[in-house]
Amino acid sequence: MRFEAVGKILDNAPDEWVKLTTHRLDIYDESQAKTQFLERLSALDEHDGYTANALTVLPTAYDYIRLGHPLSCVLEWVLGALNGVSANHVISFASKTMPMLAVLRTETLAGRTTYVYYTGESEPLIDIPRLRNIYGYRFELNRVESASEVTNHEDGKVMFVTDSPFAAPLDTNSNIDVTVNRHSNYGSVLFVQVKDAAKAAELASRVQHVRRRETIAMTPPIAQLLLREIIGRESSSTERIEGLSESAVFRCIRENTGCATLPLVGSSGLSVQYAVLMGLVEYAMTEHPGKPICVLVPPNCYGGTNDQTRRVAALIPEVAIVDMLVDGGKDMVTSLDSALDYVAGQGGVPLVLAEIPTNPRVEVPDMSSLAAVLTAPRLTPAGKPAVAPVFMVDQTFCPNVELLGDSSEIVAVQTISFSSGSKFPSGGTCVAGYCASNSAGEALLPFIGAHLVLSDNTAADHQLDTLAECMPSMRVRIQQAYENARAFVAHIRKTLPEAKINFVSDDLADLGFTPSVFSLDLPIRIGTRTAGHDGEEDEARKRMQNVQLIEHMIARNPDLCLHCVSYGQLKASYWTIPATSTQGTTRESDKDYIVRVSLSPDVDVPRLNQAFTDFCYPPKLGQE
Repeated sequence: MRFEAVGKILDNAPDEWVKLTTHRLDIYDESQAKTQFLERLSALDEHDGYTANALTVLPTAYDYIRLGHPLSCVLEWVLGALNGVSANHVISFASKTMPMLAVLRTETLAGRTTYVYYTGESEPLIDIPRLRNIYGYRFELNRVESASEVTNHEDGKVMFVTDSPFAAPLDTNSNIDVTVNRHSNYGSVLFVQVKDAAKAAELASRVQHVRRRETIAMTPPIAQLLLREIIGRESSSTERIEGLSESAVFRCIRENTGCATLPLVGSSGLSVQYAVLMGLVEYAMTEHPGKPICVLVPPNCYGGTNDQTRRVAALIPEVAIVDMLVDGGKDMVTSLDSALDYVAGQGGVPLVLAEIPTNPRVEVPDMSSLAAVLTAPRLTPAGKPAVAPVFMVDQTFCPNVELLGDSSEIVAVQTISFSSGSKFPSGGTCVAGYCASNSAGEALLPFIGAHLVLSDNTAADHQLDTLAECMPSMRVRIQQAYENARAFVAHIRKTLPEAKINFVSDDLADLGFTPSVFSLDLPIRIGTRTAGHDGEEDEARKRMQNVQLIEHMIARNPDLCLHCVSYGQLKASYWTIPATSTQGTTRESDKDYIVRVSLSPDVDVPRLNQAFTDFCYPPKLGQE
């Protein structure tokens, strides 16, 4: 590895590598995430071709920087070369503890103990009693002076934790399966050193999945800083007034959610959601020992949520998943009523997780009816009062609705609201997320905060600074983007009345639910296109047309329409098929092969209108 090559990459890296949270799906192959990017990057090295243009057209490393991004991949590439480890087996984390917890999870599920050796005076894991008693992790801790003291263990993985400088090769020996190198100020990097190639690849995949679902990769600004540090470049530092950004962010969260309690801010929406879920699991264990814990979750919700809840249930024996159908013709309130009856019949503790509005069909339940179902008294089979539900609500689509205020219909329900900060809170410029509670749920926050801390998933300073800069304008941007979406939807309805559009009604908008996202299902017959001969053929044709619409819109206006899973960005419009993107881990039968569109506050709606019209009624040759 030539450090001068790294310097050229840093000098010519596109601004988007540092500043954007999502990247183009049209140059992204998920099956080759990171690998394809690094292969093309390495090819540039052979020709000394690290120009700005060459770097700009490289395949996207990951579609979303929470999972990884070009600069995190470059960092892993450099550190792998320094230590003789494949870049595919080097995984960076914004957290100092989550790489260790990823290995503990994997080994615990396999019924094995992890042997953790560490240098330094303090134990590397935070809150060991919770890790043993709530997560059920099996591990032994051993302090050593150096890697040479690490011994072999046949019955479990051996992990070595060090705070060595990143620019120097690791101190290691053949008994070590995994090394976690923690930076003194910023996150950590995990190296898989298992000797068996197949087992090493499997462990790397499992660790990567933890990073995907329960934490984040090292953020672009930090990866950039560490690369500069490794090659010996000084980084300019900016003075921060401690607590100023945090106070501004808290104030904005309170104004938008209506909460009166102190919010919690984490490294991403899923990082926060993970802390919420684990905190509520501990709350249920503490307040209702011995009772089964039932997480009620929509089977077709966002794939990260879906996968994360099921991963928690797989790890903790007391936790089970209860499917709750919420949209696509299914009523959330009715489904919730039935699901809560079921949990009461099991004598369980219900933890309800819902998206309001739902994704991708943008449906909002009748809030008064929802409150009535959540507060309805129920009895166990023994005739005793059932445990009242705790309500977790993902407000990412409408983070400005005051669901936690005293005037909210669900004021009497213990409620935790969380949102992804990469959407409207930051306009697509950082991935930090946050949660807050209503007054009824205030006692839940210490449990959640404890799990946010032990996972080291709290927000970084630069994330808080970005939110503090962007959140004050959030309400205005939401309204502008909603008006753009509403105008585009109106044009689609006028142009193609038979299209199935999922968008909020005017009445819901009057109540404050003003998302700028909608979903669209094209009819089988458009213009001269003919219908098929049976249901399967018609469905296939409809799905094909949905894809063709996206391709047409992007080809017609590549600066205006992007094939991406973004939402709440500052400019342009974003198009995707949820079944192939946001619902990636959802069961096939629950996926939505429809078009999901989101509009920004700054977008040329007349151009979108014309492009859509031309798709439905292509102009004759010579008329364009």
